[in-house]
Amino acid sequence: MIPEIYPQERPQAILFDWDNTLVDSWRTILDSINIAKASMDMPPMTAEEFWAIPHHSVKNAARELFGKNWQEAEEIYYKNIRENHLEGLSLLEGAAELLDHLTHQSDIYVAVVSNKHGEILRRESTHLGWDHHFGSIIGSRDTEEDKPSPIPVHTALKPADLKAGHHVWFIGDSVVDVECARNSGCVPVVVGEAEASNQNDIVHAKTCQGIKDLLETL
Repeated sequence: MIPEIYPQERPQAILFDWDNTLVDSWRTILDSINIAKASMDMPPMTAEEFWAIPHHSVKNAARELFGKNWQEAEEIYYKNIRENHLEGLSLLEGAAELLDHLTHQSDIYVAVVSNKHGEILRRESTHLGWDHHFGSIIGSRDTEEDKPSPIPVHTALKPADLKAGHHVWFIGDSVVDVECARNSGCVPVVVGEAEASNQNDIVHAKTCQGIKDLLETL
């Protein structure tokens, strides 16, 4: 499952994307986008359109999503997210078990690098009782650039005094996550069957359980 260009060994660190990697919250995100679009008299985005677009941060995508009044629309978007994001949050298959497994592996540093707003991201982690799993939780606006920039990766690794490289796995579900892994020199690991799973030279698993199974073989 690990391409030959990468070390056939356990990583020193694992960085996780959040949405659609560990948790399922896409419906709340899409609903919030469409509430903001409606406020701008724009047509709604379909689920198919949502999954087809690159999952950049709202910070980077707001102009394209909402047009000339993007700043007002962005405020409306975040108002709805803050009111509803915890209610619409659920775990993806195998995510809790994988994190529990890693928490008992003292040789692997674990952190989050997400394009979700950092404040909201950390609120969700606390709500799930997951803060103890992570050495750092880095979201949008926590650094000067968001994914696919390598800057959030470097920031997430600082508490462990680690540099990015092939000893670090970046686990995500989107092409943006694969780009971020490559931009920072980490091993791209894809969960799920979305477009990113068709990229070359990736580690691929259908679920987080597949990642756990792989780690247990190394």
